[in-house]
Amino acid sequence: MLLAAGSLLGFSSYAFQTETSQEDTITAPSDWFLRDPETDHIQGLSVEKTYNTLLKDKPSKTVLVAVIDSGIDAEHEDLKDIMWVNEDEIPGNGIDDDKNGYIDDINGWNFIGGKKGNVNEDTYEVTREYARLKPKYENIDEKKITKKNKAEYELWKKVQAKYDRDFEFNKTQYEQYNQQYELYTNASATIRFCDSLLQAHTGKPVSKSTLPSINATNDTIRFAKETLSKVLENVDGDILVTEFVDELNGYVSQLKEGVDHYRVAVEYGYNLTFDSRTVIGDDPKNLTEKNYGNNDVEGPDARHGTHVAGIIAANRKNTVGIKGIADNVRIMSVRAVPNGDERDKDIANAILYAVDNGAKVINMSFGKAFSPNKELVDKAVKYAESKGVLLVHAAGNDSDDTDVESNFPNRKFIKGGEAKNWLEIGASSWGADANFVGSFSNYGKKSVDLFSPGVQIYSTTPNNTYEDLQGTSMASPATAGVAAVLFSYFPELTATQVKDIIRQSTRKFDGLKVTKPGTQDQVAFSELSSTGGLVNVYEAVKLAQSLKSKSVEK
Repeated sequence: MLLAAGSLLGFSSYAFQTETSQEDTITAPSDWFLRDPETDHIQGLSVEKTYNTLLKDKPSKTVLVAVIDSGIDAEHEDLKDIMWVNEDEIPGNGIDDDKNGYIDDINGWNFIGGKKGNVNEDTYEVTREYARLKPKYENIDEKKITKKNKAEYELWKKVQAKYDRDFEFNKTQYEQYNQQYELYTNASATIRFCDSLLQAHTGKPVSKSTLPSINATNDTIRFAKETLSKVLENVDGDILVTEFVDELNGYVSQLKEGVDHYRVAVEYGYNLTFDSRTVIGDDPKNLTEKNYGNNDVEGPDARHGTHVAGIIAANRKNTVGIKGIADNVRIMSVRAVPNGDERDKDIANAILYAVDNGAKVINMSFGKAFSPNKELVDKAVKYAESKGVLLVHAAGNDSDDTDVESNFPNRKFIKGGEAKNWLEIGASSWGADANFVGSFSNYGKKSVDLFSPGVQIYSTTPNNTYEDLQGTSMASPATAGVAAVLFSYFPELTATQVKDIIRQSTRKFDGLKVTKPGTQDQVAFSELSSTGGLVNVYEAVKLAQSLKSKSVEK
């Protein structure tokens, strides 16, 4: 599932969060994550400072970064010039010119599409596991559970409990949000109608202060006046009715976002009979199948992936939009994440595709609670490791300690050991002191490597638009962008060296206490990740230069 958060309400990876945290209600500079802590007094990555000092006039090598996500708008004004182009493929001829198994893969590949179109919504993994295990264990006598199927039975109980709890929660939330949405939509329409009547009657805009003086010449005008007076009686200060309607409509939009989120969850995510794979036409049971999908790397909803791509590499040389972190990068779009939970088969194939086509960094802003075919993903991760590719993964947005709670994919292999080419990223805020960590962010002293800007991040969205989003989905590409800078300016570095440099160069905050995500408790920031630090490109480049100098001296 995509790990992002949007609007005042915010998305979490498995639930729609309705609480509004401080970082949601205070505005930060739109480019805060690029700024420098010393000169700008904000906890950014020091990107501009790095280019203006350490990297000024230095040569660099173009680096390919794969974004495994919901899709990317490859025609976006701030991305079109930095999209990867497969020069071995002739566009639109319907032939696999480079013989890599994927026809017309010009900017990447889409593993959740087919001849019949593209998958948008999909079920959650807990739903698929529930449907798989229910016939086996729903009515079984627990005494008949053998040693052979005990582990699977225990999994069933866990899946059943989570499915039942989460489905009921989402169904209730959907009903409540929909009720509120209809109520406020009708209220907005009524207020607009009353305002238009009074404006036509008076010939001028209506405000709270002018309402009492309006002469009600008939029952209709009297009704409009009394209605607006009642609506505005608890509003502080004077305000035009049109301004009040605009504010109300903003709230209605947020309610609509909640309605849509929970509707998709109920109608698709927890729907035991919904099957998205008919669109793709693959065999879901054939886990070794590779050459399926289509070349539509944007898909029906590329908001999330486009935003992620912009953080990494939005064009720094043009005069529009924003600046990404890396300045000599190409972005490959690998679509594998629907509005629901991604499938292990698709993620494994997406990693293999990215590696085989030259990616040095792969950003993975998605996650889920169960992984029935994790061995497939493990195999792909090991392959990426063998080819020197760095994997950067979002830690998730459930305010969970992932040392305890499962979150997939992850660096730990089923058969033991762990990936050495993996970075797990939590989300930091530009806020100070207690508000330094995103209130939604997962954390883990062992499982999370470091924190990176992920609150109120302004980046590219489809159709040449830009938007603030938040989540570890944004923190992961911020770190992937730093990794791309290191690979670009220090091409001799290996993936494990880049990983180590990023970890070792994190900025530390001695004694800093922050609000532990999901609680009101104060905890040392250093306890939320293994490095206890915040990524910073200036410090990373300094360390890389130092290591290079020592290598030359030897």
